[in-house]
Amino acid sequence: MVDASEIRHGRHVVSSIHAHLVFIPKYRRSIFASKHLSRMKEIFGEVCDGFGATLVEVNGEPNHVHLLVEYPPHVAISRLVNSLKGVSSRLLRKEFPGLSPHYYRRVLWSPSYFVASCGGAPLSIIKQYIERQAGAGRPAGAR
Repeated sequence: MVDASEIRHGRHVVSSIHAHLVFIPKYRRSIFASKHLSRMKEIFGEVCDGFGATLVEVNGEPNHVHLLVEYPPHVAISRLVNSLKGVSSRLLRKEFPGLSPHYYRRVLWSPSYFVASCGGAPLSIIKQYIERQAGAGRPAGAR
């Protein structure tokens, strides 16, 4: 069950959408130190704010970064990811010139990413709930 504090209320929609994102640097090189991760957290937070999203958590290792993002339903996750990766790549390149030998054609991130929706009830429970919506004595799809 979703906590009431995690529910967004809009004019015509009530939502709670969370995504787990994983970004890897080009060629999965181990290039990130704690100073890079700290700065990424700030950058990712600012980008999320610009989309009306919330950066819930971010952390990583030298060769990948995990993010948990809560975002409004009108935001396409692909646009959010594109902005997160683009802005962070540009700012990290500018602020940490020591990363530049690891760039290839000014690209920090691999073009691919992992995304999974998360939160709420398990899929099996939701499926079971929907299956039971037809009600007793009424065929599925009948009004």
